[in-house]
Amino acid sequence: MADPLLGLTMLALIVAMIMMGFPTAFTLMGLGMFFGFIAYFDPGQAWTANKVFDLMVQRTYGVMTNDTLLSIPLFVFMGYVIERAALVDQMFNSVQLAFRRLPASLAVATLMVCTFWGIASGIVGAVVVLMGVIAMRPMLAAGYDTRLAAGVITAGGTLGILIPPSVMLIVYAAVSGVSVVKLYAAAIVPGFFLAFLYLVYIIGWALINPKVAPKLDPALSVVPLPPWLAHLREVYSRNVLVGLVKALASPARATRA
Repeated sequence: MADPLLGLTMLALIVAMIMMGFPTAFTLMGLGMFFGFIAYFDPGQAWTANKVFDLMVQRTYGVMTNDTLLSIPLFVFMGYVIERAALVDQMFNSVQLAFRRLPASLAVATLMVCTFWGIASGIVGAVVVLMGVIAMRPMLAAGYDTRLAAGVITAGGTLGILIPPSVMLIVYAAVSGVSVVKLYAAAIVPGFFLAFLYLVYIIGWALINPKVAPKLDPALSVVPLPPWLAHLREVYSRNVLVGLVKALASPARATRA
């Protein structure tokens, strides 16, 4: 089998096995060893003397001793902790309430959460899947256009591989021998600028065609207040606080305001 045909066959099998549900890590390792064995096969020597076994040991040792790649499990663990602590749900609700006066506030909140959680985890797939679970249903329930809802989640998820710290940039730096610091410095401004352009596009589309992102029910935009703060607002009216701050009245007179 010719080398180009061997590579195309391996690529096709990788895609097929991943789509069938096989774990990605074992798929890549198994097919790599299998096709490497075929590529270095020599009928004149024993199968145990195949060069692919030595190459596998050398590459595994090289990856395990690479200081740059040591940061990848830590970033993945950080994203896992954030997801298990339900911080993403709370962040989505908080950001949506903070930007509730903007057009397409749910889409804006989704994009911002995708951006900042992608920074924390650096993984595209995890961001897209989790935000699809968290944000897709509220946007569709609010009457958002399906194209807008799906596009915001997928586009926001891709920002995780561009804005540092990015797992993709770490792997690229390790493979190409380029400094990770220089790659991060080169990617941070374009990444945030791309997120800004996404925000401008979402808000602009909602202003031009309000049907794609209807306004939310006012009951869903109410900021929940802690009980002590609500009680404080009942005791002290706005006129009382203004009078006290400006020192225009004594506390006794301000209470009667």
